[in-house]
Amino acid sequence: MNKVRIGIIGLGNMGTGHAKYLINNEVKGAELTAICEFRADRLEWAKENLGEGVQLFDNLDTFLASGTIDGVLIATPHYDHPEVAAKAFKAGLHVLCEKPAGVYTKQVRQMNEAAQASGKVFSMMYNQRTNPLYKKLKDLVSSGELGEIRRTNWIITNWYRSQSYYDSGGWRATWAGEGGGVLINQDPHQLDLWQWTIDMMPKRVRAFCYFGKHRNIEVEDDVTAFVEYENGATGLFVTTTGEAPGTNRFELSGDRGKIVIEDGKLTFWRLRVSEREFNETFKGGFGQPECWKCEIPIEGQETGHKGITQNFVDAILHGTPLVAPGEEGIKGLMLSNAMLLSTWTDNWVDLPIDEELFEQHLQDKIKNSKVNKEAGFKTLDV
Repeated sequence: MNKVRIGIIGLGNMGTGHAKYLINNEVKGAELTAICEFRADRLEWAKENLGEGVQLFDNLDTFLASGTIDGVLIATPHYDHPEVAAKAFKAGLHVLCEKPAGVYTKQVRQMNEAAQASGKVFSMMYNQRTNPLYKKLKDLVSSGELGEIRRTNWIITNWYRSQSYYDSGGWRATWAGEGGGVLINQDPHQLDLWQWTIDMMPKRVRAFCYFGKHRNIEVEDDVTAFVEYENGATGLFVTTTGEAPGTNRFELSGDRGKIVIEDGKLTFWRLRVSEREFNETFKGGFGQPECWKCEIPIEGQETGHKGITQNFVDAILHGTPLVAPGEEGIKGLMLSNAMLLSTWTDNWVDLPIDEELFEQHLQDKIKNSKVNKEAGFKTLDV
């Protein structure tokens, strides 16, 4: 195989964006050969803009069995991701899935099992993993430059969304349509990077989610979560869609200093000796370790969605290691599920979470949602 024939499932905003760079041959070794979409107007757009070489389907099963594709790029509504991926794996196809992996970890775990059984390449569209800032942060942490992690703190409040945004689609910000609010819609990348850069998941979570606090919606639009790690470190995650101006600041404190990512810069306050060593040897009254403020040079460019798609294709053709293995999609989702469950139960939640309990609470929310679940699927434009 010297070309990977890719079929896109879903031509909403994201699917359309993927189709454009693929049809323009901006991913080496990839060829867009098919589209699966049930909306007639989107199929008409594909017919007019993608050319005769791209076959169009309005039935998923027919699409998967067509023999026109080697892999799929899933850009459907959130709830559909695991089921569609499982069907693709069963059909012997490679899968690249848009974030989030799903809405609740139970369905995503089943998707991961299907991926493992298939032996096919499975990647998640975590395009922020190609951002040189976070790649450098991960390198500094994994190399030991920061020492043992003691505290993590991410304030991500620059997701401002007006009421008119939510009113633009009846499925938006509903339990039946999206499965949640800011955590499932805006924050999947940050929740993924939070654990990926430090290679560490919390052991338990206590969160306070506020539902419709700033907007007339039924899901969470303001969240403050506190986490504890196995090594004794703690963390804080604060997010909202109702604050202006917002902040995007990720701060890590370790035994050898502090790293802050903000405004496109990575700053490292590096201690000359570790805090632990200083504390053990210092005999004065007041004092602290010598500290150097270092503006860390960042090399490379963020390759974004195209970078992840290129990596997916390279993994199929050449065995290149994946930047964002699909199985890791469950980690960030576990964090958002834990935050919601902690709020719903008004208690600490241990990780891994009680998946049955979470699904039970979610189904209760769906039953009382403003939109019917099935109708939500048929009108969602991601």
